[in-house]
Amino acid sequence: MIVFHGSTLEIRNPDAVHSKRFLDFGPGFYVTSFREQAERWARRKSARRGGPSVPVVNEYELDDDFAGFSVLRFGEADEAWLDFVCDCRDGKDVHSPFDVIIGRVADDDVFRTVQSWRQGDISKSRALELLRFAVPNDQIVLKTDRVLSEKLRFVRSYRIPREA
Repeated sequence: MIVFHGSTLEIRNPDAVHSKRFLDFGPGFYVTSFREQAERWARRKSARRGGPSVPVVNEYELDDDFAGFSVLRFGEADEAWLDFVCDCRDGKDVHSPFDVIIGRVADDDVFRTVQSWRQGDISKSRALELLRFAVPNDQIVLKTDRVLSEKLRFVRSYRIPREA
């Protein structure tokens, strides 16, 4: 399977250490099967860094036969996914038993809905109903160096324009 990672750097040998802690599925190396999504991530990172940083998309081959690894897979943006993402973003260690976590992305639009639910402005069921209509996306987080070294192979990287 071909997957992508948006950055401002070419990343030939990713690791699980250089990651923010309070992400959707905790720390790890995040990839997506959607090239356009990785391009958005790369542009966002470049804009945040400013200066001479350039958006870069890294392309990898992922062997998605995860036999022998601990995998958590969310099919949809359902209640279990919502609770898990909120726990991870709150810094709770619910992610560490897993080598790989797969599911939807809680992007800015999604998190506005989540915040509305957490603040009591809408019900949890209404939040989940709204999330079902969000733009299709995915993220796969590879959480250990073992899964990275055994299952992910760098293919190439390429620069993209700052603006789409």
